[in-house]
Amino acid sequence: MIKYSHFKSGILFQPCGKSVELGRAGERNGTMSAVTPRGFRDILPTEALARERITGTVRECFSRHGYLPVETPLIEDRNLLSLGGKLQDSPFQLFDGDGSLLMVRPDLTLPIARMVSARTSADDLPLRLRYAAPVVREESTLKGQPRQFTQLGVEYFGADGIDGNLPETEVVSLLAETLDALEAPAWRIVCGSVSPLKALLDRRSPSSEFEERALGLAHESDLVSLDELVDSTELDQSVREALRRIPRLAGDASVIEEADALLDAAGIPAAERGTSELRALVSSLADLAEEGRLTFDFSIANSFDYYTGIIFKGYAEGITASIASGGRYDAVLANFGRPNVASCGFALSLERLQEILGEQGESGVVSSDVRLSERPLRIAVPKGSLFKDAVSVLESAGLPTDSLRDLGRKLIVRDGDYEYVIVRAQDAPTFVAHGGADCGICGYDSIFEANHDLIQLVDLRFGGCRFVVAEPRSKAGAAEDAYSWRGTVRVATKYPRITQSYYDRIGQQVDIVQLHGNIELGPIVGMTDRIVDITATGTTLAENDLVIVDEVMNCTARFFSGPAAYRYDTRIRDLAARLAQVVEANQ
Repeated sequence: MIKYSHFKSGILFQPCGKSVELGRAGERNGTMSAVTPRGFRDILPTEALARERITGTVRECFSRHGYLPVETPLIEDRNLLSLGGKLQDSPFQLFDGDGSLLMVRPDLTLPIARMVSARTSADDLPLRLRYAAPVVREESTLKGQPRQFTQLGVEYFGADGIDGNLPETEVVSLLAETLDALEAPAWRIVCGSVSPLKALLDRRSPSSEFEERALGLAHESDLVSLDELVDSTELDQSVREALRRIPRLAGDASVIEEADALLDAAGIPAAERGTSELRALVSSLADLAEEGRLTFDFSIANSFDYYTGIIFKGYAEGITASIASGGRYDAVLANFGRPNVASCGFALSLERLQEILGEQGESGVVSSDVRLSERPLRIAVPKGSLFKDAVSVLESAGLPTDSLRDLGRKLIVRDGDYEYVIVRAQDAPTFVAHGGADCGICGYDSIFEANHDLIQLVDLRFGGCRFVVAEPRSKAGAAEDAYSWRGTVRVATKYPRITQSYYDRIGQQVDIVQLHGNIELGPIVGMTDRIVDITATGTTLAENDLVIVDEVMNCTARFFSGPAAYRYDTRIRDLAARLAQVVEANQ
């Protein structure tokens, strides 16, 4: 599949002060510039040597435990690969000569599982395989993430319970040993399981649609919307309590008992909960648990169609994303026609290891030497209409806020053990996602529009507004008429993702015209048929003779965090609990 991009002509400014004409992508003064495609990069010798050192240490750890190297093709049959698990859309696809759809591999687990199902027999088990290879995934141009990265990983296939241990025990122990060998700073492995929530919904969900929606919200880490969904049903109180609390359970091994108590009250049989496997992990890796290197978090609940039990992520101080990810995935082999094979593994990100291990010139990113416990908790505070209420709720939660009373032109202020970063509400998700802040406050619309990997923790219940579809009163019916012959509706908005989501939901094609102000003018001057915009009172719409034709969604302010910060820094979980208490007390 080939996509074409077009850049408008413009000016590139060079250090010498001369300008050059920019035409087609990468073209300067009629000559193609020797740059890499977006999201891909060259590796020069200094960095390549650093990558070799890291890879060598990892390979030595894997080999010492009998893991043997394998390689799979760079290109896979997409339809075949999708049998193993759900695949994200990707532009890196092409048709083979026989018409089959091929794709560049997005990870190594699915291709290796495919290979094992096709090329091995029961007599070959158990198999311990390792790999070090690049993968390619599509990332938004605005997220600052690479499209190609290298995975260093292992996969275990075999009978369950070898040597009295679960495969997860071996794999998690190997990850811990590897992180130690790498001397990763203050690393931690955080475990969860897909089983508790899945068993709860399988047994107690009022409908398949509810179950799908609940799992989707858990996958998105939108715990606030999950609460709203749960509260909208007539489920038993014990079930509602379990659905609300289990995704928020995080900490040491004691949270496993809390999950069991909630599931027991909801009537979920012990054999279906998946908590026994977590306790077995604690028992086998007691030293890690006692050191605080092995913790638990039931918000790690992604990829329900992929993983079937324990899932885990590795974190280290000084990075905003996980450095390792893995879990139990028996269903993948079963989907490829090999049922009843215990399957478990993990992958390390070489690029993220560089961020925490590399020196300048080797990785481009140098982590701070300041320990997490020694620095203030950094909170993104929205300026503008949400600022006053944000300061008030933080103060009610016990945080010092005197420094926020007279900001002047300050953009960042320190007050005791907290540091406040003053940002536009629309920018707060990006600051948190990229490590500029540990957590933050903004409207749900800003979180939705930014589309970053964030955990939405508390609905703060202020800053209420709604998104609506509106059109000129004088042009009632014109949009429908245009749609009947054009096959699309033309809409002006500052919120393209919210708008696209709405029209996808109602099943209409939409042409979005993005504006940054005076949205109301779009249909008035005939540029668009309608608008999608935010409103609190409807006054501006009425003054411009616009009428609301549909509701899109309601929004309030939310407290949120990045996944790595939330799972690593207990201060964020404590603050979330205090904010929730404040909100509850004010209701």
